[in-house]
Amino acid sequence: MIQKTIIRGLYLVVDPALELNMLLEKLKSALSGGIQVLQIWNNFPEESDRLFIVEEISRLCKPYSIPVLINEDWSLLLQTKDIDGVHFDCLPDDLQSIRDVIGRPIITGVTCSGNLDIVSLANKNGLDYISFCSMFPSSSAGSCSLVPPETVLQAGKLTRLPIFISGGMTPENTTSLKKEIPFDGVAAISGILNAANPRQEVEAYQIALKTKN
Repeated sequence: MIQKTIIRGLYLVVDPALELNMLLEKLKSALSGGIQVLQIWNNFPEESDRLFIVEEISRLCKPYSIPVLINEDWSLLLQTKDIDGVHFDCLPDDLQSIRDVIGRPIITGVTCSGNLDIVSLANKNGLDYISFCSMFPSSSAGSCSLVPPETVLQAGKLTRLPIFISGGMTPENTTSLKKEIPFDGVAAISGILNAANPRQEVEAYQIALKTKN
């Protein structure tokens, strides 16, 4: 199996609480527009078949050869090889033990919020990328505090890991921030999943990400 990597681009977070057929249709459209990473948010409905949902999402992603990550629930990696890694909201103290239990190479990332100490921990623990949330107010960003652009700028001086930003991101403010600070990618959820035409919205993000500093 080829080990997938995360470098840059558009990182789509999908919400498994959405009605599955509707979610899959939106995902098909988004994938056709060109996303680089997909994360399945740990927001499954109660009593849902998590493994089935994950495998249906992964099935659509497979032809595009993009990394598919699960948010938090790393135990799902023991049940299917269709997941390439896990995104942690907080870095677990027993990360190495988790890796040992999984027993295969995986992609790992973490949300830094506005805490630069987490950047150093990500370096120390050999993570693959970091994410900052929330750059702007967003209903899907949950309890994330707002992160000033200066924090992302400082993070870039502390690490060579890919840096993603999220929370209220649109193609318009992606373009604006690209002129202010360097970052490698944008994570989006409602901005794409709530769009009438997800493919068109993905293409707009891709244009924004090509903005020069």
